[in-house]
Amino acid sequence: MPQSSDAIPLSRPDLSALERALVDEVLRSGRLALGPMTERFESMVAQRAGCEQGVATNSGTSALHLMLQSLGIGPGDEVITTPLSFIASANPILYVGATPVFVDICPKTLNMDPARLEAAITPRTRAIMAVEAFGNPAYMDRYAQIAARHEIILLEDSCEALGATQNGRACGSFGRAGAFGFYPNKQITTGEGGMLVTDDSALADTVRSLRNQGRDSFPTSDGPGEGPRLGAWLAHQRVGFNFRMSEVSAAIGVGQMERFDEIIERRTRVAAMYIERLAASEHVVLPTVLPGSEPTWFVFVVRLAAGYTSEERDRVIAGLRNHEIGSAPYFPCIHLQPPYQERFGFRQGMFPIAESVAGRTIALPFFGGMTAREIDLVCQTLEVMLSRENLARS
Repeated sequence: MPQSSDAIPLSRPDLSALERALVDEVLRSGRLALGPMTERFESMVAQRAGCEQGVATNSGTSALHLMLQSLGIGPGDEVITTPLSFIASANPILYVGATPVFVDICPKTLNMDPARLEAAITPRTRAIMAVEAFGNPAYMDRYAQIAARHEIILLEDSCEALGATQNGRACGSFGRAGAFGFYPNKQITTGEGGMLVTDDSALADTVRSLRNQGRDSFPTSDGPGEGPRLGAWLAHQRVGFNFRMSEVSAAIGVGQMERFDEIIERRTRVAAMYIERLAASEHVVLPTVLPGSEPTWFVFVVRLAAGYTSEERDRVIAGLRNHEIGSAPYFPCIHLQPPYQERFGFRQGMFPIAESVAGRTIALPFFGGMTAREIDLVCQTLEVMLSRENLARS
C-alpha cells in the first residue's frame, strides 16, 4: 500500500539500526549489484523456507513470472489458482500466455477449497498455483497430494507467508518452487523485492539466467567487466529480463532476516491482541487458524458478518479513514477485475464464496510496533462505525 498519512497507518515496516548499517556497508563497498549481500540474503531466506536454493528478484511478481517461464508453461496450458488474492497471483499466468482457472475458497481459511480443486483439473492443467491467503498455510499438504496424484506441478505463491508452517513444514517447500515478496507491508521488507526458492538446482539456474537478461549463470562474486569474464557478461543464452535485486535491497533483507524471529513475534503479539479484543463481537468474523497451521501474519483481515453488504463495508472503511485509521478492502476478487472479465468473460456469481467474503473484508492497521492503546482505538472506532450502520438499518 502507498505510504499513509493516517495517525494509525495500515502498515509500517519494522526497520532498525542493523539494516541501516548493512546498507552503509554496501554503499561503502561500491558493489551495488550482483554481489555477496544478495547471495547471503538468498541463503537466509532459502534456509527459512526449508529449501536448498534461493534466487532473489526485484519483486515477488517477478519471481512468480520466472517460475512459470522456467518451467515452460505457456499458451494452451491451464494453471489453477485462487480468485481471492492480490492480482499478482494470477497476472504471471497471463504473462506466459497460459490460462488461469479459478477455484472457489474455503470460507474459514480463505484458501482454495481442496474439495473443489480436484474437479477443476483437466488434460490441459500444467500446474496448481497455491496461495497462502494472508499468511495462512492451511491445506498446502492437501494441494501437494492432489498435484502428485494427477502428476501436475504444485507451485506456491508464498508472497504473504514467509516463515509460516503447516505440520512443521515451511511454506515455500511444498511444491516444485515457491515465491516470496518483500514489499514494505510484508513480514520482512527489502523496499521492493522477491525471491524464488526451490530444491531444483536446474530450475534455480534457469531463473538466475532469466532474471539477469538471459546471461548464463555465473557466480555473483564475478562482476561485469572484470578481465576474461567480460565476454560472459555480454553473452546471452536466452531472452531474459532485468529482474535483479540490488545489493542495497539485499542488505535491508539480511538485516530483516537477522531479526526475523523478533519481527514475527511482534506481529504475532499484535494479532493476538486484536483477536482478544474482537472475539466477543457478533458483527465481525475473525481469521481462522486450523490445527497444525502456524501462520506468520501478513495483514490482519477481518470480515463483517453475513448479512452485511459491500456498501456497508465500504462505509465502515470510509469511517475508519475519516478518523485517520488506515483500512482497506483485502482483496477484491481477481476474476471480477476488468482485465479478467474482458478477456475471459468472468462474471459475478461464478465463485460465490470468494465474492461474498471479498465484499465484506476489512484490513485493519497491522504492524509489529502497534501498541495496545492503538489497537483499542482501532477496535473502538470499528465498533462505532458498525453501530452507525446498524442504527441506519432500523
